[in-house]
Amino acid sequence: MDNSKKPPATIDDYIRTFPTDVQRVLEAVRQTIKEAAPQAQETIKYGMPAFLLNGNLVYFAAYKNHIGFYPTTSGMETSIEDVSKYKTGKGTLQFPLDQPMPFPLIRKIVGFRVNETLEKKAKKK
Repeated sequence: MDNSKKPPATIDDYIRTFPTDVQRVLEAVRQTIKEAAPQAQETIKYGMPAFLLNGNLVYFAAYKNHIGFYPTTSGMETSIEDVSKYKTGKGTLQFPLDQPMPFPLIRKIVGFRVNETLEKKAKKK
C-alpha cells in the first residue's frame, strides 16, 4: 500500500482525481447538495467529500461503477420511497454511473437529513 499519497484537502482536490466524465457527475452531486442545504459546510472526512450541519449531514464518493451516497441515517430507507430502487446498506446508497443520476432523490434525501439534524438540535435545547 502506498502511504505517500495524501488524502485530498478539499472537495475540489477530490473531484480532480477522477476522469472528466466522473468529475462532471461529482460536481453535479455536490451542487445538488449545496442547493438543498445551502447552510451546510463542505469538508473532507474519511477521505470523502462531506457536508456538515450540526454534525455530519451527507458524504459522497466515486467508485469504479457507482457513486456512493452516505446520508448517515437508516431512517431514510423507510421514509423515502424511491430509495428502494437502488442498492442500499445501512445509511448507504449506490447510484450506478451508467444510469442517470437521481438528482431529485438526492435533493429529497438531503432535505430529510436537514430536517433530521435540525430536529435533533432543537431537542437538545
